[in-house]
Amino acid sequence: MAKVIQISEATSLAFHAIVLIGRSKTVINVQHIAEVTGASRHHLAKVLQRLVKDKYVKSTKGPAGGFELNKKPEKITLFDIYQSIEGPVVETGCPLDRNICPFTNCLTGGVVADLTKQFIDHFSSLTLTSYL
Repeated sequence: MAKVIQISEATSLAFHAIVLIGRSKTVINVQHIAEVTGASRHHLAKVLQRLVKDKYVKSTKGPAGGFELNKKPEKITLFDIYQSIEGPVVETGCPLDRNICPFTNCLTGGVVADLTKQFIDHFSSLTLTSYL
């Protein structure tokens, strides 16, 4: 089944993991997050390392190690997390990313640009504090 907007498994894991990390009073390990989310431990570890690289979370190694927030929850938006995993979102009017259109009016009526803007606005307005 086709979807107009699709969130990748990696991004979904990042969203869920950062909320779990934010809710935890202590460091939380990848095994626990994997169990709660039903995710592959290895895939989740790669996602979390991306969040560490972009400084949204920090990790501690060792038997008592795990992950904790590296920024205040009100400073982290879901759009930040989305871009950390998927890369920068580019607002474009053309669904084919073409600079030159052979038609006077866009066949999609600008819906791609509208949906992209709504997506950015929506996820930019949601901070991690909304879920803690």
